Amino acid sequence: MMAGIGSGGRRMWLQWMMIAAALTVQLSLVAGEYFKPFNVSYDHRALILDGKRRMLISAGIHYPRATPEMWPDLIAKSKEGGADMIETYVFWNGHEPIKGQYNFDGRYDLVKFVKLVASEGLYLLLRIGPYVCAEWNFGGFPVWLRDVPGIEFRTDNAPFKEEMQHFVKKIVDMMRTESLFSWQGGPIILLQIENEYGNIERSFGSKGKSYMEWAAKMAVGLGAGVPWIMCKQVDAPEYIINTCNAYYCDGFRPNSNKKPIFWTENWDGWYTSWGGRIPHRPVEDLAFAVARFFQRGGSLMNYYMFFGGTNFGRTSGGPNQITSYDYDAPIDEYGLLSQPKWGHLKDLHAAIKLCEPALVAADSAQYIKLGPNLEAHVYRGNLSNLGQNTIHASYCAAFLANIDEHRSESVKFLGQVYTLPPWSVSILPDCRNVVFNTAKVGAQTSIKTVGFDIPSSKEDSILSQSIIQEAVDRVSHSWMSTKEPIGVWGDNNFTANGILEHLNVTKDLTDYLWYMTRVYISDEDVSYWEDNEVEPLISIDSMRDVVVIFINGQLAARAKGKWIKVVQPIHLMQGYNNIALLSQTVGLQNYGAFLEKDGAGFKGQIKLTGCRNGEIDLTNSMWTYQVGLLGEYLKFYSDDGNANVRWNELTRDAIPSSFSWYKTNFDAPGGTDPVALNFRTMGKGQAWVNGHHIGRYWTLVAPKDGCRNCDYHGAYSSDKCATNCGQPTQVWYHVPRSWLQTSNNILVMFEETEKTPFEVSIKSRYTKTVCAQVSEDHYPPLDTWSHPGITIRKLNENDVSPVMNLNCEDGHTISSIEFASYGTPQGNCQKFSIGTCHATNSLAVVSQTCQGKTSCAIGVSNQVFGDPCRHAVKTLVVQVTCSPSSYSSI
Repeated sequence: MMAGIGSGGRRMWLQWMMIAAALTVQLSLVAGEYFKPFNVSYDHRALILDGKRRMLISAGIHYPRATPEMWPDLIAKSKEGGADMIETYVFWNGHEPIKGQYNFDGRYDLVKFVKLVASEGLYLLLRIGPYVCAEWNFGGFPVWLRDVPGIEFRTDNAPFKEEMQHFVKKIVDMMRTESLFSWQGGPIILLQIENEYGNIERSFGSKGKSYMEWAAKMAVGLGAGVPWIMCKQVDAPEYIINTCNAYYCDGFRPNSNKKPIFWTENWDGWYTSWGGRIPHRPVEDLAFAVARFFQRGGSLMNYYMFFGGTNFGRTSGGPNQITSYDYDAPIDEYGLLSQPKWGHLKDLHAAIKLCEPALVAADSAQYIKLGPNLEAHVYRGNLSNLGQNTIHASYCAAFLANIDEHRSESVKFLGQVYTLPPWSVSILPDCRNVVFNTAKVGAQTSIKTVGFDIPSSKEDSILSQSIIQEAVDRVSHSWMSTKEPIGVWGDNNFTANGILEHLNVTKDLTDYLWYMTRVYISDEDVSYWEDNEVEPLISIDSMRDVVVIFINGQLAARAKGKWIKVVQPIHLMQGYNNIALLSQTVGLQNYGAFLEKDGAGFKGQIKLTGCRNGEIDLTNSMWTYQVGLLGEYLKFYSDDGNANVRWNELTRDAIPSSFSWYKTNFDAPGGTDPVALNFRTMGKGQAWVNGHHIGRYWTLVAPKDGCRNCDYHGAYSSDKCATNCGQPTQVWYHVPRSWLQTSNNILVMFEETEKTPFEVSIKSRYTKTVCAQVSEDHYPPLDTWSHPGITIRKLNENDVSPVMNLNCEDGHTISSIEFASYGTPQGNCQKFSIGTCHATNSLAVVSQTCQGKTSCAIGVSNQVFGDPCRHAVKTLVVQVTCSPSSYSSI
């Protein structure tokens, strides 16, 4: 509630907000002028767009991690969530997979993505790199780069600098040709060269420093006409803005007092590895970090990620990064809002925008210590001559912070008393009234489901046996299969002496490389093993990421790890024995120095031990090499490839075997909701839908320990708020709607273990349960006061009560009210109960307001529900069910 605000205070507040609104509207006019050229510069305080300082919120979206059909909705949801700008890397290996052959189509249509950003009136931060890290395969470098003679990555090396400059120039020239820079009327206001190079610069000695200086000079010399940044580069040249990447950047300062404070990566989650727990970052802590950043002088903040997306195909890096790149982002992997994260941040962004007039007017903040772990930052200033109307006004905005992790505190600030929860920031756009506190979440909580699907065409659709039984929904009861040959399968194999490095052979065109040799075992060795009851062992000094060992065509052992020693018992017979080692990559290294030296496959010696006359060294034997799988080469997953293979009906009583291809046809789930495949019952492999590679799958299970109740108070780390202990790391795999047709879709899987696909299911994903909890002393809606581009409503006695907003996803409506209580209800979402104080009309009021609607707003006050208990702060708690609009009666 607005502290100490009476009728006179409301009039003063309204007058101030009308002035502030006029200013923010004029400041935001630039967003409508993207197609009118404007210049970009900066001073010590902020980026200057068309002569005006701006406070900027940026949303990270990586275009290849979504489909072009998803881009408009993702950009629109980012804008609705309060973003001024979109940020993305540029992915070199996606754009130049073969040297000199470029790809700017489909998910790599960069120009289309940039123009869509512009169409929403948003700015763009283009991080060219071209090294990106990003848990992306090989950090974004094309693997052919390793083969350039004499090359060393990311150092003062002529071959590397030549290739790097060629690509960066190509991207800058492309953006210029398409008139996408701000001075041309486009959205691009910032560019990045290199990426977190400061982390590894010392690894290269003096050549690292000279390379960094060359990269900066080269980039600026391309004439892009907008500022360049370098993240995590404390020694960046004076003409490059150095920026912060971290969980918290409120203490960051650039290396010159002439540069503004930018935060290019606010890690709002973390990445996940196969067999790992799933990290989550509470929104209360995230909002605290953002508020502290602007409180302490920051002016541009980018969420990494606002939408994480999916590592389709073989794009995940690591190694061993999972196919999902959800990143616990405000917009999830499927394009659905993650609540309350998205909603709470939206409110935060609106509060910061209310402060923008004061933040851009002040050169620095006034710091006030309010007590131990308690502080205020006050921004005051004057603005004039903005637009046609000359405004002479004083502006004041304040941030009050309690950085104690445990205690709530009351503080006196400018004559008023404010209560600050622990680990929180209160925002006062007029230095008087609190409009937002980072610890008080008023946004709804949305719980997503992969529910039953309505058959889209056939009465007995294979999508589900029954629309009532959610647990069935198998993709199909009818599957076809064919075997993948073990070892040599084509004429394109070759033989060489010794162990060849994996990537030198495959060029990363496939995960798979066969190493095959023969060894002769004498009668004496066989007798020795039988007499002494010992087994021979195969020993590999070092390998990564996966090796599968076959002896005489039979599976003998598997191992996984990164540069680990492998020692496995095997069974050999008298005479010649065929040894086949299948080396597999699971994403290439994406981080660190000397990436060009980080290969794959095997290192050191490969030996047989336990023999009668000692070890048999196979390292320098003649080895036959076969790149990839027959099914990959013939494209079993495509229409053309299906004609090249004989598929056999797979029966449930068939003996499961490893290294099998499976195929089925299925109809798409009805509606427009995102779609996911459930591979919980599978082992490890890859999958394609209608020829589109949806990625690797692997049902490795996370450790049973390490998950606990998450307390957002205090500094965050990636293992603080983990979930999914004792469960497979990833079960559901995103299939974009644009890759599906109504019926007769083709799913092809390559399964490496002895699993069969009969329990694979496909389901729609949507928000089913929505909960919200708002107290009568919560802050009124921010747009009641002001929001850039929104007309101010007059404030009066009835306008200042809080409001609960409930929203289902598009195409869904509130089908039932599961719980509603105005009073003192107890519990959490899906476990609410009525407390000692309860308005008996709660359910009726909420039902009348919300039933059958996609969204609704309910006033949280005694005027709406009556007063069930005087002298107590009442809270409205509601839980509703959302259902597809056309199926709401089911």
